Amino acid sequence: MLYDVFGVGNALVDIQARVSDSLLAETGFDKGIMTLVDDAQQQAVLLRLAGVSLNRCAGGSAANTIMGVADFGGTAAYAGKVARDEVGEFFLRDMRAAGVSIEVIQAASGQTGTCAVLISEDAQRTLLTNLAVSGTLSIDDIDENDVRMAKYVYIEGYLLTNPVTREAAYKAMDAAKKAGNKVAFTASDPFLCNMCRDEIWALVEGPVDLFFCNELEAQSLTGKTDAIECAAELHRHAENVAMTLGANGSLLMHEGAAIPIEGVPVHAIDTTGAGDMYAGALLFGITNGMSWKQAGQLASHAAAKIVSQLGARFPDNTAAREILARVK
Repeated sequence: MLYDVFGVGNALVDIQARVSDSLLAETGFDKGIMTLVDDAQQQAVLLRLAGVSLNRCAGGSAANTIMGVADFGGTAAYAGKVARDEVGEFFLRDMRAAGVSIEVIQAASGQTGTCAVLISEDAQRTLLTNLAVSGTLSIDDIDENDVRMAKYVYIEGYLLTNPVTREAAYKAMDAAKKAGNKVAFTASDPFLCNMCRDEIWALVEGPVDLFFCNELEAQSLTGKTDAIECAAELHRHAENVAMTLGANGSLLMHEGAAIPIEGVPVHAIDTTGAGDMYAGALLFGITNGMSWKQAGQLASHAAAKIVSQLGARFPDNTAAREILARVK
């Protein structure tokens, strides 16, 4: 295999800012969730951030996960659409500098997608996403040869909201299954579970070998409230389940058994990307010889590191090396 993981997602550049609750309230957007916005809405919010320190990095849910795989030393590729603008060039440089292969042809017109990540005082993040050309990722952008050379293809649930990107996601999953390889899928957001419940269940019961979700997403899908019951219900339909529980750690379901993973105590500053990094670390572990328990512990430590800092990425490879040494 050439790659441990091949990711498919909305290619976005994250613009992160720490904001007060009062400033967040002034924007009028619901706290702690992702909202799709247009150019005018996002620009209006960014204007309110004049004088606030901003951080920029290549992002999007699947891109964050793929970067996590690469940070730990895994081999990774990614399919996402950016434009031929400065923001798009920045995205490509950032991904490739981490060793991620990304060969999707840039859009000839339009602008690269961006996500304003507003981090409030309680470490919650409110995401204002302008998809722009990321929403034009199509079946023509999925290289089946690359997919076939990956142990896992990883799909973000957000792709289901757009018919064009949805087709691209299904093409990648189909190519993986035809090659006898694995498919991982993340629920992405509780609102998506509410909107696409039947489709997500069909994926869980069908091509998905590893299903990622958090507790709220699991509750939305199963209609249950107890975390263990949620995970058990999902595992009745999916071969493997990875359900995050915030500060309480996570629960893996594998070969009919529950594998509880303890949380790592940490002072949370920013929850952006915690679930994405959890998925990246877990995928790295199970594709590089770790047991599911070891991979879960790696993922738990990785997610804890992410919430203890600003942004969805490790500042350098030192963090990944230290976490690997702690878990092995």
